[in-house]
Amino acid sequence: MKDVIGKMSPSGDAIGENLSDHPHVPLAIHDLTVAYHRKPVLWDIDLDIPEGKLVGIIGPNGAGKSTLLKACLDLIPRASGEIGFYGESYKKQQRHVAYVPQRESVDWDFPVSVLDVVAMGTYRDLGWFKWVGKKQKERALFALEQVGLSHLANRQISALSGGQQQRVFLARALTQDAKIYFMDEPFSAVDAATEEAIIKILRNLNEQGKTVLVVHHDLSTVGRYFDWLVMLNMRVVASGATKETLTVENLEKTYGGHLSILSDAAHNLITVAK
Repeated sequence: MKDVIGKMSPSGDAIGENLSDHPHVPLAIHDLTVAYHRKPVLWDIDLDIPEGKLVGIIGPNGAGKSTLLKACLDLIPRASGEIGFYGESYKKQQRHVAYVPQRESVDWDFPVSVLDVVAMGTYRDLGWFKWVGKKQKERALFALEQVGLSHLANRQISALSGGQQQRVFLARALTQDAKIYFMDEPFSAVDAATEEAIIKILRNLNEQGKTVLVVHHDLSTVGRYFDWLVMLNMRVVASGATKETLTVENLEKTYGGHLSILSDAAHNLITVAK
């Protein structure tokens, strides 16, 4: 086994492959390994995500799905590997990247209004030492309209339901007008109406040519929601167009024994995807 600690890149910049070799690829990952306490969580990940795709990242619990997003965004250190956004490091391209974390990772008791949270998405353009002005508030309100929550703009974020909070975080990402969107389980623990609203927004982003990567756990909707899949279990099991990648064989390789009780459902998923 290679030393997964010895190739650490503290700055998060490339340490090997020239990122400029992929100037037209929204996200290029080469030889990515991430380890916690010297134990690999992701191992030798190689991926090229094409532009304008709605990408589902699926795999069992502990497969490294959320870790993959965080490593791409320099939120956690990586043991080895290069990650490029349109041929450059995340540091140089971060204004073009938006991130929606898991709702459970946020302290929703912080005393702030819905509009204030959404307006935070404009900080990169505004700068940290300037007040949010009329233009930024208008962008935030427009984003709230897109997620169906403009009527709650002045409500405290802690007073919202879980599904509403998820929509607020999505609205914050929309204000950034990014090229690439990272979303960590946006459909988790939301009601049917919220899920339908979210997938409508994701498809709209997709129609605008945006690249959207979504960590997803519900296999029953994979074939309908995504046109590109990354099937992950510490390593990349398969990656490609959903109609070609979502096969029983790949599902069994990804989920192993976890899929055995869902064998009939797996066949149904393939039928839906085709």
